[in-house]
Amino acid sequence: MIVKLGLRALTELSPRVFYKMVHLYMIKGFFAIQAYKKRRKRGELFPPFMFVALTNICNLRCKGCWVEKEGTAFHMEEQDLDALISSVKQAKSHYVTLLGGEPFMYKNIWSVLERYPECYFQIITNGMLFTENNVARLKALGNITPLISVDGWKANNDERRGGGVFDALSEGIARLKKAKLFFGIATTISKYNLEEVLSDDYLETFIEKGALYIWYYVTRPVGEGDHSHYCLSEEQLVQVRKKLLVLRRKHPIVIIDTYWTAEGEAFCPAAMGLGYHIGPRGSIEICPPLSFATDTLKDNGGDVQKTIQSSAFLGGFEKFVNDRTKGCVILEHPQELVTYIKDHGALDYSGRDALAEINAITPRNSHHLPNKEIPEDYWVYKFIKKNVFFGMGAGG
Repeated sequence: MIVKLGLRALTELSPRVFYKMVHLYMIKGFFAIQAYKKRRKRGELFPPFMFVALTNICNLRCKGCWVEKEGTAFHMEEQDLDALISSVKQAKSHYVTLLGGEPFMYKNIWSVLERYPECYFQIITNGMLFTENNVARLKALGNITPLISVDGWKANNDERRGGGVFDALSEGIARLKKAKLFFGIATTISKYNLEEVLSDDYLETFIEKGALYIWYYVTRPVGEGDHSHYCLSEEQLVQVRKKLLVLRRKHPIVIIDTYWTAEGEAFCPAAMGLGYHIGPRGSIEICPPLSFATDTLKDNGGDVQKTIQSSAFLGGFEKFVNDRTKGCVILEHPQELVTYIKDHGALDYSGRDALAEINAITPRNSHHLPNKEIPEDYWVYKFIKKNVFFGMGAGG
């Protein structure tokens, strides 16, 4: 599998895109993890990766999305974004994930991308805006990997994301492949699409379409409305874990999860401070589904490292999680999470009453599966999870 994957990268990517992927994404990413580990040992809090929501506006209305798109439109101020990227670089990291809303609807996205050729950007997108012109600009820059959200075949995907979305994003993906760009697929696993998105056919289809990695998420019932019926049972979560191990040995595509360590234990990247979410108003949040913050990018004169280091809200989250679970407190302990947020006086940046939404969640299983842990059984993923991707065991 690993040899076939390497051959795919060499033959399916343009030389410029391949070089930037190796240099900016893989090599610099490795050193970012090493710097993060050293900070951890010194008791310093600053993540190796940042998830930055450029805007809350979006051209879709997906079920179960936690981003409020009907109220006031927010766009991150470029000076705040510049200060953030500067702090990230000072921490020996050059990797930033951009999301939204729909990040390609951010009014200044191209000027941002063009200013930082020394950085590597992942852009999580619904894939609806891959016009010929946009794809050409992505290829010219070379330091961007689009991650396109697809939630199953056409019926399941469009049931959640809207009619016609699957066909439209498929056209965009075809343009990415033709341009020989490095891109991936982001798939949220629910009880309705579990079988199809973890099937050989699903992976083989997107390998044929040119995707070099697939990033699996497990659905969380966060956002307006009750979407708890999408959640997985404990038995289904065990099934997901088992199936991932099988698929990793069979297919020449990188299969990423941020749920289990190399030993098969549950893991919360946010609790380890591996990556915080920055809202479009500059709020520094624990993770994308939790739109609460006590700190912003403007605090301490724009010194983001100082702000994060001194934040009791961010710094205390690791102990809060570890005292309760190795998994997701949103699913397992929503009411205690509400208390934690209130006790720190965190502000709600969702544009709704997100605190009431979380408080209304019925506790459910997360990926924490005590006495049912299944270690990685393929040396490649053991190595990646321990050393490379998210380090500290988080990624696959």
